[in-house]
Amino acid sequence: MTTTPTREIRSATLTVPGAELAWDVRPAAPGSMPAPPLLLVGSPMAAAGFGTLSGSFPDRTVVTYDPRGSERSRRTDGATSSTPQEHAGDLAAVIEAAGGGPVDVFASSGGAVNALELVVHRPELVRTLVAHEPPSIPVLPDRAEASAATHAVADAYARDGFGAGMAGFIRLVSHRGPVPADLGPMPDPAAFGLPAGDDGSRDDVMLGQNLVASSHHEHDVEALRAAPVRIVLAVGEESAGELAHRGGEGMAARLGTEPVVFPGGHAGFLGGEYGQTGEPEAFAARLREVLDGAA
Repeated sequence: MTTTPTREIRSATLTVPGAELAWDVRPAAPGSMPAPPLLLVGSPMAAAGFGTLSGSFPDRTVVTYDPRGSERSRRTDGATSSTPQEHAGDLAAVIEAAGGGPVDVFASSGGAVNALELVVHRPELVRTLVAHEPPSIPVLPDRAEASAATHAVADAYARDGFGAGMAGFIRLVSHRGPVPADLGPMPDPAAFGLPAGDDGSRDDVMLGQNLVASSHHEHDVEALRAAPVRIVLAVGEESAGELAHRGGEGMAARLGTEPVVFPGGHAGFLGGEYGQTGEPEAFAARLREVLDGAA
């Protein structure tokens, strides 16, 4: 019986202003054709979310990392929020620590917001960026309503804790179509299997540190258009109408391009990580087509 050897993962830490970042490298299999490293990025999703997707690219050196405040990466500055500019600086530091660019980047959700900001400031580090469903409120026609709804989620978290905030977040991101002026009262956390009580903590990396800053970030569209980087906006086949899907469409429109449709929804690349399973094999095949320039 033949078994497939486990792929080597080399892990390291990197000191950047305000944080200690954990990052990983999976070297390309011996005999692979030369290709730029592939950086897989989420936010606040950490490296653990890209295990399945990494395995679909044995012929590429794959780099992953935990964003500041997520899982293994700890903040050292005591700050309670993170900005896309900070995350972009972290991405640049990881790329340079891994050997430098240009690299190919697949970035999802808040990671796509951060990777677009990386292209604004350090375009020489990126060859191709596939930005999957950035939840970018400024590009939406209903930006005022979406902004108010997002701030309501942040307020619920600050006032009532994780369960209340996450229940509101789930309702917001799963809503399809323009966000109405009034989504109604916050849903009951118990309806989503979330704790109704408040444990007093306010350190959630998404609800506390990234939600408002990431979703409200205004990108320099002219800088993105001028960058010598191939930027592909991607959206999920099953997430049409959702805020992040619409963010991908809106960003593509601002850049004068058409979004590329990927299998599955917002989490289409997951293969059981964090209890979610999309369509990882089809998603990886589509990503390979896009990176190869065939789509």
